[in-house]
Amino acid sequence: MTDTRQLRARYRRILRFAARYMVLEWWFELVLPRFGLERIAARRRLARAAHIARHFHTLAVDLGGLMIKVGQFMSSRLDVLPSEITRELEGLQDEVPAVDFALIRGSAEHELALPLERAYEFFDSNPIAAASFGQVHRARLMPSDATDVGFSDVVVKVQRPGIAEIIEVDLSALRRVARWLSRVRFISRRVDLPALLEEFAVISLREIDYLNEGSNAERFAANFADDPRVQAPEVVWERTTRRVLTLSDATAIKINDLSRLEAAGIDPSEVADELSRAMFEQLFMHRFFHADPHPGNIFVTPAIPDRPDPSTPAWTLTFIDFGMMGEVPENLSRGLQRLIIAAAARDAPGLVASVRDMGILLRTAETAPLERAMGELFDRFGGMGFTELQQVDPQEFRAFGNEFSEVVRTMPFQLPENFLLIIRAVSVTSGVASNLNSAYNVWTAIEPFAQRLAIDEGGGTVKEFAKQALSSAGLLLRLPQQLESVATLMQRGQLTVETPGADKRLRVIEQLARRVLSAILFTALLIGGILLRPTDPTVGTVLMVISALPLTHALFSGIFSRARLL
Repeated sequence: MTDTRQLRARYRRILRFAARYMVLEWWFELVLPRFGLERIAARRRLARAAHIARHFHTLAVDLGGLMIKVGQFMSSRLDVLPSEITRELEGLQDEVPAVDFALIRGSAEHELALPLERAYEFFDSNPIAAASFGQVHRARLMPSDATDVGFSDVVVKVQRPGIAEIIEVDLSALRRVARWLSRVRFISRRVDLPALLEEFAVISLREIDYLNEGSNAERFAANFADDPRVQAPEVVWERTTRRVLTLSDATAIKINDLSRLEAAGIDPSEVADELSRAMFEQLFMHRFFHADPHPGNIFVTPAIPDRPDPSTPAWTLTFIDFGMMGEVPENLSRGLQRLIIAAAARDAPGLVASVRDMGILLRTAETAPLERAMGELFDRFGGMGFTELQQVDPQEFRAFGNEFSEVVRTMPFQLPENFLLIIRAVSVTSGVASNLNSAYNVWTAIEPFAQRLAIDEGGGTVKEFAKQALSSAGLLLRLPQQLESVATLMQRGQLTVETPGADKRLRVIEQLARRVLSAILFTALLIGGILLRPTDPTVGTVLMVISALPLTHALFSGIFSRARLL
């Protein structure tokens, strides 16, 4: 157990850190602009952000526990934080110090209700990995247990002593800081910090439940049961509790160890392709995915020499550490399918529309800047592999990155946590694959999945087309209302137009737009009816009959409108 005084000191230290830099930013962002010194505040804004991130990095390494996770979480919030902050917070996991083995022994024995010598035939006191919430040791099962499960070599993940109390204190401090920050209008307009913190809390609390992690490992393995190229370690439930997790030892060649891969006769570029396939299948087929596929969590396991079954692959991908997993709900899955098809087609407007349909981007948002930025991204970098990207002028990269990030941060949206985990999974996968194959192109890797998603069973694609046609027509029908709004602004004097007779011309344009939209609506209804009639005769026929109404308007409304204007 952690001493109460230490916990209180920890709580106060977090609040002092937050208060200090909040006052600093308050001075630069609120006080100085009141005296006309905005340029001074803006000149060093990014440098101040990097300075704060560096000091938080030091605080996180010193305190450990949840603060490490906070840093990792913020390093992936590209939708909220500038790169100057996220870059400073990268790599925090690698700096976590190991816990003294005596404390680990006491925690494990308390959980298992057995001395380690009776629970395991052998238990290595030196950890093979240390994380923010726990650390991992090699061990060997007792012969009787090994006979039951079919293997003896295992790894044991033991939770750090007192981590539950530390997480509770840290969350309490962070909730208070979030309430402080949510009172700042500049921040509250862009991000719902209390809600964001609760998302983070849910993820963190799941990670310290090793029973949940064991269940995730089994679910992952079941999803790939028919795929010999992807594996997961087996759970030894007899030696697993909420704070101790025992798994079959799956350690092999780390996926980023190029020299060992080549020495084993394994082509790194094939590994990159297989990693992409496995991750995209998780995301778009299983809808249950590993959200932290960094090199330390993926091994390449060569097959045993002279394997008896020739169909057995020469090597397999083995995923470990299933504490951070993501699920894709049905509505998000449909949106992602549209998004991936748009991304593969380099369709910037379609991609932005899919983001808006998923509820990530408010429907009132002005999407033109984002569409333009995505179009420039596709046009400039979309077809490039990693090698080609390395040849691009770094200043061009930096300029485009700053412009793109600024566009994203000014848009009225905040990524839901599940979507954030998806972005994290894809970005980490892309980075690992690019290290394995310098010609790797994430757009090319996505294309096979886009083709599979575009072909739906039972004519679903045809129905979706009809729905999209009707949806587009509905959006177009609202355009005259927008034109009327413009006319209203002109009448109120809130829109300055110097062209004489603008009102009359606007009415002419509006009438013309209505006729064009009626023609479009007629086409959409007619095509939708034709496409739906083979599978749903009633709805198809109704749509075809209704299409006569907008056709009539398109043909004859011009006569009456001209009479009114004369």
